[in-house]
Amino acid sequence: MTATHANTALITGASTGIGARYAQRLAERGYDLVLVARNQERLEQVAARLRTETGRQVDILVADLTRSADLRRVEARLASDASITLLLNNAGLGATASMLDSSFEDLDRMIALNVTALTRLTRAVVPRLVARGQGTIINISSIAAVAPEVLNGTYGGSKAFVLALTQSLQHEVGSKGIRVQAVLPGATATEFWDHAGVPVAHLPQEIVMQVDDMVDAALAGLDQGEVITIPALPDLADWDAFESARRALGPNLSHTRPAPRYGATLS
Repeated sequence: MTATHANTALITGASTGIGARYAQRLAERGYDLVLVARNQERLEQVAARLRTETGRQVDILVADLTRSADLRRVEARLASDASITLLLNNAGLGATASMLDSSFEDLDRMIALNVTALTRLTRAVVPRLVARGQGTIINISSIAAVAPEVLNGTYGGSKAFVLALTQSLQHEVGSKGIRVQAVLPGATATEFWDHAGVPVAHLPQEIVMQVDDMVDAALAGLDQGEVITIPALPDLADWDAFESARRALGPNLSHTRPAPRYGATLS
């Protein structure tokens, strides 16, 4: 994936962890950057380092994407800045507590960031990318999208939404010059776990991937044309089999009559 000087990547959750590493790698690939996060001090530090190390133009947008006014400012930038050709929806919240042990407010905030903000930012940029006939959207999902039992079910549900949205987008705009990718990381060594309630040091270390490895694998998947990238999955055939089984359900998901096992009789 090679960018020209006119191409800019907007990255949410860019002040640390996965977002900051993507910023480094995309700048090295020739992208200018718009970095979005809540923490202004950290954003400025990341931006200053990347300007020095890569020579790219780096802007920052301080925004809490769970706040309507902040979200609309980022939407406006995506809709109006013709140089932005890549959107990385990385910002997200997780939780390790069960739904029973989670507050309404925590669940609302998770859905607002993981689902609502991601959807609105994607909608803000897609029409312009389609009109241009070129662009990239990367959505950071999670293995919880296909294994919802592993963490808080609302988190898994929100990441399943991200997966489904990405697959739908591929169907809708993949033929219009837009590259779409969902990345499903497993446990990754970032501050995510501190915020979720279980420090990463408390996890079995044999399941934890370093953030550099995760991002590099995800970008390799993008280069290879993958719509779904699971950095830890050894054999792509396993995902293909999963998808084939899902698609095989299609012809029988909607009929005029219930399935015979439910005791329905033909009238």
